[in-house]
Amino acid sequence: MKTKLTALLFSAALLSSSAPSFASQALGWWGGTWTCTIDGRPAQMKWTVVDVGGGSCDGDTCTSTSEVAWRGKFSDNGSNWVPLTNARYGNRGGLYFIHADGNKWYLPKPVNNRSNGWTTWQGNRYPLSCWK
Repeated sequence: MKTKLTALLFSAALLSSSAPSFASQALGWWGGTWTCTIDGRPAQMKWTVVDVGGGSCDGDTCTSTSEVAWRGKFSDNGSNWVPLTNARYGNRGGLYFIHADGNKWYLPKPVNNRSNGWTTWQGNRYPLSCWK
């Protein structure tokens, strides 16, 4: 039986984004494990790249896609890990994303491996500082 690969797509999509992005963005500065403080409390943040591709076959013809996305999670003061979603670039290279509770967070591109951004809770901003 002859199998024909009809499509191979390698792209990077930010978490929860349906629009593919450039593969080089899979190596974003935010990737990896960060030590943080959120409003003065110790915390951790992790971003990893995961394969979200798939494929299907119809008889002898198969289609395969390889697409990657960012998966983020956050632990505040040793609490359970909660998802970070909807990661989007800001105008100056920073990263906006949504915490599991629905609040918007922001981290600017780090300087000397440190980023000082903010979180929101009930409409108020609080400091978020993270470093590698």
